[in-house]
Amino acid sequence: MAYSNTAEAIEALAAEIGDNLYIDVANWHLYLREAHLHTALAEQIYPLLSQGLPSDADLKALMKAMKVKVGGGKLELSLADLIPPNAQGELLRVVETFYDSL
Repeated sequence: MAYSNTAEAIEALAAEIGDNLYIDVANWHLYLREAHLHTALAEQIYPLLSQGLPSDADLKALMKAMKVKVGGGKLELSLADLIPPNAQGELLRVVETFYDSL
């Protein structure tokens, strides 16, 4: 699908991320859209797509660099620490599907 502008493309990518990736806290799944983290992650990923499909290692590095405040800001954890490995693998599938639609 062709997007008319960058904002629309990022919004579409963010929607897919938000619906498919989650944070696991005490076996509770908090989807990234509910945590309001999906757009920030999509904004980090989208520029990489101009250079081709990012690798799994690239995506993991982005999640590791993205810090999430927890406990009212008392602690910051990387997004990679909050998303279980199987959900991290889902990010690659989401990005591959989105990239193929560009």
